[in-house]
Parts: sequence; C-alpha cells; structure tokens
Amino acid sequence: MKRVDSMKCLHIAWDNKGLIPCITQDSISNEVLMLAYMNEEALNLTLQTGIAHYFSRSKQRIWKKGEQSGNIQEVCEIKLDCDSDSILLRVRQKGVACHTGEFSCFFKNIDSINKDCATTRQESLETTKDSLTHSLNTYDTLDTLYHTLLERKNADSTTSYTASLFAKGTNAIAKKIIEEAGEFCFALKDRDSKEIIYECADVFYHILVGLASENIHPDRIYQELIRRMGVSGIAEKQSRAQHAMK
Repeated sequence: MKRVDSMKCLHIAWDNKGLIPCITQDSISNEVLMLAYMNEEALNLTLQTGIAHYFSRSKQRIWKKGEQSGNIQEVCEIKLDCDSDSILLRVRQKGVACHTGEFSCFFKNIDSINKDCATTRQESLETTKDSLTHSLNTYDTLDTLYHTLLERKNADSTTSYTASLFAKGTNAIAKKIIEEAGEFCFALKDRDSKEIIYECADVFYHILVGLASENIHPDRIYQELIRRMGVSGIAEKQSRAQHAMK
C-alpha cells in the first residue's frame, strides 16, 4: 500500500479531536469485526505498512492492532464514505479481532435479552469465563481487569459491587480508594506480608475503578512512569511546582 503524504487531498472530515471512526470488516467473510478510531498518523501508518493502526482514545496513543496479542490485521482495502466522515477497512484478520477471544467484537445479541433468560444468563456466564481466560493468557492482568471493569459499568448495581461503585459516583469511589490506601498503610506498618499483598490488591482494584470511571486506560499510567524513568524525583517535584505556579 502506498503512503499518502497529505490527507488534505482526501478531504477527510476529521472531528474536533482530529479523529475519524473506522469500521473494520473481514475481507473473506464480510463480517464486521470492530469499530475503532484513526487520527492522521494512524491512517498514514496503515497506508505505509499495510497493517491496521488506530488511535486509542483510552490510551491516548497510536495502537497497532495485535501489538500484544499478535492478532494483526493485514489491510486489503480502505474506503471513505460519501460524507468523508468515516472509514471502512477490509482486512485479513490474523487470529481473532476481539480481546475477549471472539472473532468479532460484535457478538452480543440485543434481540435475545428477553428470550429464555435463565439459559441466556448461563451462556453469558460461560462466555465471560472463557473471555477472561483468553484475556489473561493474551494480555496483562491490569489490562484484563480494566476491560472487565468497563463492562461492569452497565451491570446491575444490586448484584455487582463494581457497578454499585460506578452508580454511587466519583466521591464514593474516591472515598474507597482513600479507605483501602489507609488499610494498606496499616498492613505495611505491621510488616505483615500476606496482608500487605491483600490490601495492595484492594488498592489496585479501586484505583482501576477510578480510572475506568474516567475512561483512562492504565497504559497511560505506564507511559507517565516511563517518562519519569531516569529523572530525579527531586527534579520532577520541582518541575511540577514550577508548572503549578505558572
């Protein structure tokens, strides 16, 4: 595929954040695989390499599809719709497209919600277990937990602790983070390794709930930690103080 040096010649209608929605379709089965977003850099990289690249809104960075899992998408064709405000990618999918292990991200049937609820719930539980196993085997633990928390946003708050936290809002989530951090500090003070690990896991979990509530992927925290590596902690704090004074 040839690289396009200027997107202006295509008259793409980028949104106010410089993004455009991208529908990705399997070139063999014609099945819709996923919906993602591209910015100009992602589209250029896709055209240049022939491999699908997107812009992750949660990670706030360019994302090569399959960069962790190996499930890359070889691009066969790129189309722009009649209004020039959405893109269609036709690809050869390596492996599966969805992080759950499903071939397509579109596997939930809305029209079956009220049909045989008991069976549907059991099938849903089995699918969730399979998806969790696949995700843990393919991605890191925090990434898997983050996506699980996002799914809980729409769960029943009377049966899901995570959903109840989201329902209560930011203040309730913040209070839980402070509470769990305090319990971690007490465990640290007591030098009880088992309790330190247990309470630290609670802190991680509730911090991830806080991040998920704001749609901030933990990858952005990784990026900030990487940025700070090799920088003196004293210098970092001083630069932060100087920035606050401006």
